[in-house]
Amino acid sequence: MTVATKPDRFGRELRRWRTRRRFSQLDLAIRADTTQRHLSFLEQGRSRPGRAMVVRLAESLGLSLRERNALLLAAGFAPVYAESSLDAPELSPVREALERVLDGHLPYPAVVVRPYGELVAANAAFGVLCEGVAPALLKPPINVLRLALHPDGMARRVQNLAEWGRHITGSLREQASRSPDPELDGFVAELDGYLPDLDPPAEHLGFAVPLRLRVPEGELRLITTLTSFATAVDVTLSELRLEAFLPADEATAEILRQRA
Repeated sequence: MTVATKPDRFGRELRRWRTRRRFSQLDLAIRADTTQRHLSFLEQGRSRPGRAMVVRLAESLGLSLRERNALLLAAGFAPVYAESSLDAPELSPVREALERVLDGHLPYPAVVVRPYGELVAANAAFGVLCEGVAPALLKPPINVLRLALHPDGMARRVQNLAEWGRHITGSLREQASRSPDPELDGFVAELDGYLPDLDPPAEHLGFAVPLRLRVPEGELRLITTLTSFATAVDVTLSELRLEAFLPADEATAEILRQRA
């Protein structure tokens, strides 16, 4: 199945992504197992790619499934990657697996989020992060990144907000550099506005710092791990991220065990 498209639209999109990834035509041609001449013709609109070539180029450029579908549309082909609703029956096994992972991570907090931090699911220990947060920030859809850095959110309890907050905004900027999105740029600007100035001490180690969160029992020191569905063939599933918090010291582990 093909759809109507302007003859040079694919060429423009291909050149835009190649430039964004800082690949020469030869670099991309080698990665995609084609010739520089053919790639040049594609970018100029002098040649029309087959669907397999579009998919190969998208993979070589490291595009997300959503971006691969968009490149296929630009070339005149229908998308090949499904985009299911998270509550669709076909994703039921995934939902059950995520619930088990979240519960299995207790007594430590863990969340599943969509792009830009929209909360999908959380385990019971997530409550330790939400203590004292303004009710407005807990109204669905909850954005865990805004929740973390907003002055009425976790920020008032984060001991190292300047350093830890820039770990969050730095990751978002890296994402924006790979996949430009005006909405994301605006969101990063909003989050930046919540952060105090950073004055790195002599022993500053960049963003390699745990979250230091005040609780009634003392201070939690938490590190995070991120998990994605790298081999997913559904757009919705490919965009989910599991963020799990782990204790950085025994005192933190003991506080969380006692709370459980």
